[in-house]
Amino acid sequence: MNKRSRFSAITLGVLIGVLAWTPTHSLAQAPAPDAQGKIRIQGKDLEDKGPEIEEDPNALLDMGEEMRKFVQKISRFARKYKRSFQILTSNNLELMVKYEDVDKLKPAPAKTYIRSIDGILIEGLFYGEKVFGQPTREVRTKHQLALAKTARNNGVRVLVVDYVKERKLVDDFYRQASAHKFVSFAAHARDLELNTLPTYPLRPRKESSKNILSMKDVRNFVMINDGTRYGNQAEYTLKMHDTNYDLLLVDVFHGREPLTRQAVQTLKYKKIGAKRLVMSRIDIGSAASYRYYWKPRWREGSPSWINAPYPGDPDRYYVQYWRPEWQKLIAGSTKSFIYGIIAQGFDGVVLSGMNSYKYFLGEDEREEDEELRQ
Repeated sequence: MNKRSRFSAITLGVLIGVLAWTPTHSLAQAPAPDAQGKIRIQGKDLEDKGPEIEEDPNALLDMGEEMRKFVQKISRFARKYKRSFQILTSNNLELMVKYEDVDKLKPAPAKTYIRSIDGILIEGLFYGEKVFGQPTREVRTKHQLALAKTARNNGVRVLVVDYVKERKLVDDFYRQASAHKFVSFAAHARDLELNTLPTYPLRPRKESSKNILSMKDVRNFVMINDGTRYGNQAEYTLKMHDTNYDLLLVDVFHGREPLTRQAVQTLKYKKIGAKRLVMSRIDIGSAASYRYYWKPRWREGSPSWINAPYPGDPDRYYVQYWRPEWQKLIAGSTKSFIYGIIAQGFDGVVLSGMNSYKYFLGEDEREEDEELRQ
């Protein structure tokens, strides 16, 4: 017998030995397909459980955390092109904290998120939360103040806009805001009706001749949502220039046209000649058919990340803000919204529409009110 024959014989002997040693019941339990391709175990067909049910991938997302990540991405993108660019968030102070898995009642600052922003804008903290000029519910104010304290203690500037114009109440609002060291503005109208400078007080409180270079320098501000009341861009910007506010919050557009870089430069100087900050508001949680990025064939469900319309605003839609397509449109290239704002010369943005994360959680105001009472 040659070497190859001896090796084959030894190998066959080892295999026979292994099979002889293996218990018969172990072999009987090994699954094997039958003639029809079914799996059989111990002589029985496995139960046919039918087609698998596909899980909704969005159900696995932490909606609040996805919004934090989006804001952080915007911050990184903006500061890549302008390091001094200021990021403010609007309302939704709940995103300032996270809750431990073990103790759901013990909040901790969301530090990565907090470090990506420079300020927060709270609306209706003391007056005008739901009804213009009416005091905000005490339970709501208390809850917001606790979260605002977290922001302030972590170096985030707190700005407050309340909706009130009765002089006695305006004075009370400024007194309360000052007691908490907040930067405040009493708005005499809401939404697009906020289209003129306030008549009381006529001049900014804590008016200053200093140059304003960042949010930590800001002591007062004014917000104008529609500047067309003052005429064309040149007339509007000259009117705003003729004030000494430290910060102007304005819309990117003047009517249908974006503010020019020259117009923004005019806005960036106070009447006394000192520099100030000029910021615009941008909605990152909804898409509107009247915005420049809207395409003619877009509608609810097409693209798939466009969801239901906003209540009371059928031309505005919730968006799946975590989707790359939407995020790229906001801050992902030199064609994005944020890049355009930087190119116009703005010093920063106020990110609004962030409450859309609550929509995808299925929350509404009644549920939120109930949580505040607990």
